[in-house]
Amino acid sequence: MTDLLDLTLSEARDGLRAKDFSAVELTDAYIGAMDRTRSLNAYITETTDKARAMASESDARLAKGDPGALEGIPIGVKDLYCTEGVLTTAASHILDGFKPTYESTVSGKLWSAGGVMLGKMNLDEFAMGSSNTTSFYGPAINPWQEDGNPGKRLVPGGSSGGSAAAVAARSALATVGTDTGGSIRQPAALTGTVGIKPTYGRCSRWGIIAFASSLDQAGPFTRTVRDASIMLGVMAGHDPKDSTSARVEVPNFEAALTGNIRGLRVGVPKEYRIDGMPTEIEGLWMQGIAWMKEAGAEIVEVSLPHTRYALPAYYIVAPAEASSNLARYDGVRYGLRVPGDSLDEMYANTRGEGFGEEVQRRVLIGTYVLSAGYYDAYYLKAQKVRTRIAEDFRKAWDSCDVLLTPATPSAAFGVDERQEDPIQMYLNDVFTVPANLAGIPGISVPAGFDANGLPLGLQILGRAFDEETVLRAADVLERAASFDAAPALRA
Repeated sequence: MTDLLDLTLSEARDGLRAKDFSAVELTDAYIGAMDRTRSLNAYITETTDKARAMASESDARLAKGDPGALEGIPIGVKDLYCTEGVLTTAASHILDGFKPTYESTVSGKLWSAGGVMLGKMNLDEFAMGSSNTTSFYGPAINPWQEDGNPGKRLVPGGSSGGSAAAVAARSALATVGTDTGGSIRQPAALTGTVGIKPTYGRCSRWGIIAFASSLDQAGPFTRTVRDASIMLGVMAGHDPKDSTSARVEVPNFEAALTGNIRGLRVGVPKEYRIDGMPTEIEGLWMQGIAWMKEAGAEIVEVSLPHTRYALPAYYIVAPAEASSNLARYDGVRYGLRVPGDSLDEMYANTRGEGFGEEVQRRVLIGTYVLSAGYYDAYYLKAQKVRTRIAEDFRKAWDSCDVLLTPATPSAAFGVDERQEDPIQMYLNDVFTVPANLAGIPGISVPAGFDANGLPLGLQILGRAFDEETVLRAADVLERAASFDAAPALRA
């Protein structure tokens, strides 16, 4: 069964349809892998019985010659997606025992396409974090290890750290996460996987527990760009239940992978050369530019002058929206309830015990910037900066088709590092946040290693609703990088 774990999603899809193995066999292989990699804490809830039942149903459809796009493919779902009858926690104590009576639109699409649910993935609490260390259920661990230092536990990135770790460790064939400020692309880069954040509105947010409603977007983690295109093709589409869902046709993303980028204009934004950037990141970026040029692309330097303001603007807008979204968790309707002598005391006790430190910090920041006297000075000004950032990208498209940038400012760091300084932790999103503020698509592709043998990623950004070009460029970059290494801690 070990060979089954080495298959990419597209290879597994083709093998299932050719009846080289069954969906039950493939699912059992991944259930075994989940058991062998449990020390990574990638899953909060494992749904093995459900997975085997779904795999049996997939085998019946495969026997009839009527397979869905993801028929029999074992998939993990970030525990931010509401799943009918299955514990959904957002990695928070405040949602103890919450089992939704409905299915999120995106996860429902996966199951309708024949996907097999392995379980719910670990994450930073309410998706607030860049390391997966704020989870009530403990940190997820990166399956990669530093050369010569195997005892050091590394973060898989966040907030979708469990989703990324499982794909890297071969304990899920694919997973889904959410990206609010880089929460798919950053962990993908730190774990040597592929992660794509689609255009805001490309995938429905209905049934996904909200962090920052104007920034959150669903996306997949996979081992290859082709696999990402297959997953995105299933996840995307207009949803009348989500007012921010775009009425835009879903193209055949897999067909866009032609391998040809001759004449494609690849922009290199000068503002992404930040102070203190490690030479390894700079070197990999230059190597990526060389690969694209060798493939026939035209390299163009562009300017995104408001990039320097993206991170502070994000950390005003996102907490403000979080403050509003998390007001519903009061101990009255569902989840944790801590008694008090009055209603107000019950609210305070429940939220004080139910929310972790980082969530409380962001709720307080958000409440402050929305308060009377500070709304104009902070929140309104941040929204104006956000508009300028989006305008920078729109101007850049006049001279280029995609942008090539680093994905992260460093490789994976230790689980116990950077915990005392929230600002240092927030800087992990410096290269990814602008795309969320502008609502454009971005993908992280594994492209190299740092001096300690840890993976590094390159990011490609594109025009809104032009994921086809982003994926086409990423596919060429992936081929040039030829990243085929595997982590030490894998099934």
